[in-house]
Amino acid sequence: MAEVKNKQVVLKDYVTGFLKESDLDLVENTITLKLPEGSNEILLKNLYLSCDPFMRNLMSDIGILEKFLPYAPGSPLFGYGVAKVLESGHPDYKKGDLVWGFTKWEEYSLVPSSRILFKIEHTDVPLSYYTGILGMPGMTAYAGFFEVGLPKKGEKVFVSAASGAVDLLKNKFGFDDAFNYKEEPDLDAALKRYFPEGIDIYFENVGGKTLDAVLLNMRVHGRIVVCGMISQYNRAQPEGVTNLGNLIMKRIRMQGLAVTDYYPMYHKLVEYVVPKIKEEKIVYVEDIAEGLENGPAALVGLFNGRNVGKQVLVLARE
Repeated sequence: MAEVKNKQVVLKDYVTGFLKESDLDLVENTITLKLPEGSNEILLKNLYLSCDPFMRNLMSDIGILEKFLPYAPGSPLFGYGVAKVLESGHPDYKKGDLVWGFTKWEEYSLVPSSRILFKIEHTDVPLSYYTGILGMPGMTAYAGFFEVGLPKKGEKVFVSAASGAVDLLKNKFGFDDAFNYKEEPDLDAALKRYFPEGIDIYFENVGGKTLDAVLLNMRVHGRIVVCGMISQYNRAQPEGVTNLGNLIMKRIRMQGLAVTDYYPMYHKLVEYVVPKIKEEKIVYVEDIAEGLENGPAALVGLFNGRNVGKQVLVLARE
């Protein structure tokens, strides 16, 4: 089969400080849309790509994510996405299958069969949802809240970096209340205002000063689910946290969350979420960017708070 053009978003060089669009480049290579004889790899046509904060951690020359090596300068980014199988050398996948999992930021990808890939069984919901609520972010929320947070009825929950404008979070998503942490001059005072009785569960996505303020406002036997620290990813020197002593007397449990540990229970997420989507009991909002050429801006926008809802990059719809 003849070669076809294959657009890619590549990392120019390792990044220090804040990620900029100029750190990334759109290039065009070619790919043969046929597997080599005897290959057990999988050839994918990428449809939707997920823009995720963890990708910034892979742009430094020191890998800080246990399961992933840093990006190589000059090579395409990789992350989570939704794709169609064009050819497969692996018995679990066949031509035409729709999958979500780890792929590259390019139009077509040849991925090893050892990559994280899940077959999409429910195609009666939008495929783009598998970059978010039915993909890695959804599994992160499900495992973090139910398996690590262990919520009890009546408990007070604080989620940082909930990816939405305040009015949207309160009036459409159904949050009891919301505030913009970047605009609060005194986070401790803000938390005392919104949580006068204290916080039982904190879903941590920001880190730094936010975590420091939350520690002062946790209740006895509270749980902190450490999922991410987006405020720290672009810093050359991470901010220190000075209020860790609260963990002791308040008997707070603070636990890191690596979503890959929970992929064996992915079926539970699907069973829980898909019916709620169909019954419109879950409100889900996407921020859509079209085309690989808009990928750098969409990814950088995560760190500037530009996105409202899950940031998705659309390459093709079928």
